[in-house]
Amino acid sequence: KQWYQRRVAITAGDNLEELVAERSEQLAIEKEKADNLLCRMLPKPIAEKLKQGEPVAPQAYDEVTIYFSDIVGFTDLSSQSTPFQVVDLLNDLYSLFDGIVERHDVYKVETIGDAYMVVSGLPVRNGNRHVAEIANMSLDFLNFVKKFKVRHKPDVQLRLRIGLHTGSVCAGVVGLKMPRYCLFGDTVNTASRMESNGLPLKIHMSDDAYDALSKIGGYELESRGEIAIKGKGVMTTWFLLGKEKKLEESQLLTTLPTSSESNKSPSPNIVRSRSSSRRSVKRERPKQAVGPSETIISIDGTAVYKNKSAEDSEQNDSGQRNNGHNNGFLPSVNA
Repeated sequence: KQWYQRRVAITAGDNLEELVAERSEQLAIEKEKADNLLCRMLPKPIAEKLKQGEPVAPQAYDEVTIYFSDIVGFTDLSSQSTPFQVVDLLNDLYSLFDGIVERHDVYKVETIGDAYMVVSGLPVRNGNRHVAEIANMSLDFLNFVKKFKVRHKPDVQLRLRIGLHTGSVCAGVVGLKMPRYCLFGDTVNTASRMESNGLPLKIHMSDDAYDALSKIGGYELESRGEIAIKGKGVMTTWFLLGKEKKLEESQLLTTLPTSSESNKSPSPNIVRSRSSSRRSVKRERPKQAVGPSETIISIDGTAVYKNKSAEDSEQNDSGQRNNGHNNGFLPSVNA
């Protein structure tokens, strides 16, 4: 009888240990899920501080590069689609964009409707690589969207419009319920203006972004000339066409496939920035005077173009989205 009682006690102890081990494993799995979800809402370094109960003070960053994009004609496409089809479209497109983001040293800030915002250079500083990371990611987005098929409208070609700008920002966590990591500063507004004044299937960048990317080299850039930007005045802007075949890997954190556009022969106003020469790149500035053959067209007080009358039809879709950018950050809205 005593032997039987000892045997029952040993068996019960073993079962208890197994039960504790099983529950501990389940707890660790659930904790990992919660941590992963938090890191999707906030940058990992910020999330770690919040988990430890540490305050997260706003930080200033001297130089980052911000990416904005939207879909030209999205309003018309939405009017021809059901709400469920619109949700499926954006989910298909931006889920694949999220996969591309994972390949680069960038942080996805958020999406609002068809607008997509990404930044590089924060919260972990990466030297001067931020502009190259955003440039590579933008080229990947552009190459991908040209092949993307809308499920309910397979014959429709999505026209992505991209804007880039490099400058200083302040970043911090805003809110307690569903906290968001937001960016503040004029750099955010300028990047938004680069997008709204850009062209479909083009990467439009500011002069500051151009200067930063030229220092790294290996990219093919084309001068757009001077355009008037609402709230900014006249700005010289550029188009990023692609990457040159030979790009020094030591200057980039991630090496990505060369854009097909970089193989094209350059036009007279294309400027190539080569990393091997280490020489300053000469820019081709358009003439300041407006000749008789040139036309200046004002669009809702937003921009003035020289010899760009064909661009008028592409500006209408951006007007409804500019209001959300005026305060220097994007509010959190679930897309």
